[in-house]
Amino acid sequence: MEEEYIKLIFGLKLKQIRGRKNLSLFGLSKLTGLSKSYLNEIEKGKKYPKTDKIALLAEKLEIPYDNLVSLKLDKNLAPVGELLQSKILKELPLDLFGIKESDLIDIVANAPAKVNAFISTIIEIAKHYDFGKESFFLAALRSYQEANQNFFPEWEAAVVKFAEAYQINLDKSVSSKELEEILIEEYGYTINNEDLIKHSELDNLRSIFVPKTKTLLIADHVDEAQRTFIYAKEIAYNYLDIGERLYTFTWIKFESFDQVLNNLAASYFAGALIIPRKLLGQYLDRFLQKPNFDKTFLARMTKRFNASPESLYQRLTNILPTDYKMENLFFLRFSHQKGTQRFDITKELHLTHQHSPHGNETNEKYCRRWASIRVLQEIEKTGNEHHIQVQISHYPNDQLSYLIFASATKDPFKKDLYRSVGIGLLINDQLRKKVNFLNDSSIATYNVGVTCERCPISDCKERMAPPSILARKEKDAKIDTVVAELNQKFS
Repeated sequence: MEEEYIKLIFGLKLKQIRGRKNLSLFGLSKLTGLSKSYLNEIEKGKKYPKTDKIALLAEKLEIPYDNLVSLKLDKNLAPVGELLQSKILKELPLDLFGIKESDLIDIVANAPAKVNAFISTIIEIAKHYDFGKESFFLAALRSYQEANQNFFPEWEAAVVKFAEAYQINLDKSVSSKELEEILIEEYGYTINNEDLIKHSELDNLRSIFVPKTKTLLIADHVDEAQRTFIYAKEIAYNYLDIGERLYTFTWIKFESFDQVLNNLAASYFAGALIIPRKLLGQYLDRFLQKPNFDKTFLARMTKRFNASPESLYQRLTNILPTDYKMENLFFLRFSHQKGTQRFDITKELHLTHQHSPHGNETNEKYCRRWASIRVLQEIEKTGNEHHIQVQISHYPNDQLSYLIFASATKDPFKKDLYRSVGIGLLINDQLRKKVNFLNDSSIATYNVGVTCERCPISDCKERMAPPSILARKEKDAKIDTVVAELNQKFS
């Protein structure tokens, strides 16, 4: 066990025993002859006393020496001990958020009972939702993106330098052919388009990289946009000199947080290379200045940039907050199996705060008026290859409205599966100044909720479940009111 954790456990036990004896730090100092500051540092886990000092403390506190030095904690502090012994604090990417491990240790030392309750709650939530290490890593990564407004200047700059070094013209769309040439000539890759399709177990994978021979196996059914993105990610791993990386796309499992973060770096680099910041800005300027919404813009952008709808929407989450000050936005990705009423959020991102449309892990029914769901219903009905929706979503509960763009496509790797990506922009004064077509009458406005079970909209024809949770809250509120009235009457 880490030495600092042993110090912390000793300090926690000493503080707990002192509390049971109803002793202040001053009182323990007077009882033992040890200075108050020294005892304080022991309890905070900063110092571990020598044997003679432990013997003195054991004697004056009237507890066995072995009990005091044991790493075993009673039931009140047991979860804290489990946390420390699991070494999960070593797994956390604390440095990314400017947090020192010692800071967390101080929190544990100063409020062990509260931390214990928090840890127990987290453990229960993790068990209930099957929240494993990979889920935890992805949640940490999402927090990292949100803390940085999902914009990373160092990776933007790396793309510009790469383009200069390899004579890539960022004023036009990049092709898979020119990126493949760089992989082969510069980095010694071998591209294999035949073998991946021979293994039915791998039908969900788009590519596998074999580092020993630098062989990149590509699924034969990837389209030009997907192939370009795969090549761009491989270039990123090499150009950014990334060692610890994932070797499959899509990923199978993460072994460490470094792999998660490096996957973000490579994906971000690829997106910035395929959809250059400056060129996207030129298109966006023209799009936002139009008095009426251009229905063909998003579809044309995916073709112009040789990118998938998801790559374009993800790139917008990089550019809009930084270059257009549209900082209040969210991104959602859904999957939907044909013939079912199930819609699952598979990815989400919220900038500045968590916005009204967000994931819910309790099997509640997401609002069917969401653009991301409406577009999936439409593509299932029509069978089109690509379907786009735009709408204004108004949330009566919190009186917030969002401008929503959503695109749905067939999943090329899974039969009868559809996916949608959507981006929502909070309608405020800043957005009204930037988006000229916001008052376009052709953009429909919908009153929406988060889930049917929590929705107050009474005349909703799309409702999939009664507002049971909302009804329970209203009932509890009425009970509280009556209890308060009775208290006042008989006081």
